[in-house]
Amino acid sequence: MLNIYVGNLSFNTSEDSLRDLFSQHGTVSRVSIVTDRDTGRPRGFAFVEMPDAAQGRAAIEACNGAALDGRTLTVNEARPREERSGGGGGGGRGGDRGGDRRGGGKRW
Repeated sequence: MLNIYVGNLSFNTSEDSLRDLFSQHGTVSRVSIVTDRDTGRPRGFAFVEMPDAAQGRAAIEACNGAALDGRTLTVNEARPREERSGGGGGGGRGGDRGGDRRGGGKRW
């Protein structure tokens, strides 16, 4: 199985047109255009899965730099998704590290 990243997509590109393009080079098992979770609009990239790695590499070679819907595609092997840490992090204290704010030295 080879997962392929396809970037610089037109917002008008459909999953069917991507499937047609990549099917010229082998079997396509899945096409997924990534959309914004808030608006539902395409984000300009997609992933194509091909079960045969050799066919997938041939598709990458053939499709990288190809034109589709007026855009020049960027196509390469997808990198594994990086783990995201939970939460948004802290920040927020603005440099305050506690301690005596009244100034004047140590309190005994």
